[in-house]
Amino acid sequence: MMTRTVDRLDTQARPAAAPLVDTYERRVTYLRLSVTDRCDLRCTYCMPERMQFLPKVEVLSLEELYVLARSFMARGVRTIRLTGGEPLVRRDVIDLVRAIGRHVGSELDEVTLTTNGTQLAQHAEALARAGVRRINVSLDTRDPHTFRTLSRRDALPQVLEGIAAAKDAGLRVKLNTVAMRGVNDREIPDLVAWAHAQGHAISLIETMPLGEVDEAREDRFVSLADVRRDLESRWTLTPSDARTPGPSRYFDIVETGGRIGFITPMSENFCSGCNRLRVTATGQLYPCLGGGELVDLRAALRSDAPQAQVADALDRAMAIKPEKHDFRIGAGFAPTQPRHMSVTGG
Repeated sequence: MMTRTVDRLDTQARPAAAPLVDTYERRVTYLRLSVTDRCDLRCTYCMPERMQFLPKVEVLSLEELYVLARSFMARGVRTIRLTGGEPLVRRDVIDLVRAIGRHVGSELDEVTLTTNGTQLAQHAEALARAGVRRINVSLDTRDPHTFRTLSRRDALPQVLEGIAAAKDAGLRVKLNTVAMRGVNDREIPDLVAWAHAQGHAISLIETMPLGEVDEAREDRFVSLADVRRDLESRWTLTPSDARTPGPSRYFDIVETGGRIGFITPMSENFCSGCNRLRVTATGQLYPCLGGGELVDLRAALRSDAPQAQVADALDRAMAIKPEKHDFRIGAGFAPTQPRHMSVTGG
């Protein structure tokens, strides 16, 4: 079914369409497309232990996800990142990666994904064959006890095996690490050194107030400005010319020979250069991760005139995309948005 859908859509002529530009003159070229809200970990900063996942009937089919991907390509999106939840727990997701990957080099610059690494060992070679050249792997610690406490699962060996398999398959790996006070903040220099020794870049991320979790986020929040000062007391960090479609600001570390990125949604707003949209596994388009504005692409897809309705929905998304997010962490503050990151798409 997936193959027939791809062949049919790719032989259809598509009219030229205007690029996606919001009311602040920011051009959208990057789509984060969630394929599932489900995950095989339960990281404490991301979701509660007893997370209620969406009924499968509400989730878009792989064919519908591909139709959306093609619609975004037609409007000038050049990078598609598949997210979750954990995208590799979605059955037959490699078929979707392969279908989108056919457009790399023409309508797309790249297709990539973010993963927690638990399923990566069995999929790394297939991802490389499907057109993926780089991936992000979430890894907050290499300490088995801390990993088990943080993720509520004993899966560190599988994650490390997956990272090694990705490297062997020729994929460029960037690690994503959420900095948390009293959890992994003291481990960060060792984690950076290990990543660079393995040939991987690494980005540090500030925790964000999305969804109710089982602990107070303000107790764990650490500003990356503080982390960066600590790293600069150890190593020489020089601004890097490296750029990716995401919000990381990169530095090269002279002593390790590697690259580090800082993603600072709390301490240093980066919204002026936002080029991203997020679509959930149910087809809800969020123009801003921290905003409540949304457009229902699933309804448009399943309408009597899907092409026209999706195009109209994308225009509405550009009209309502806010200037910036307004994240706040502290005692007395509810989460900025009630939905969890795994629901929106990481």
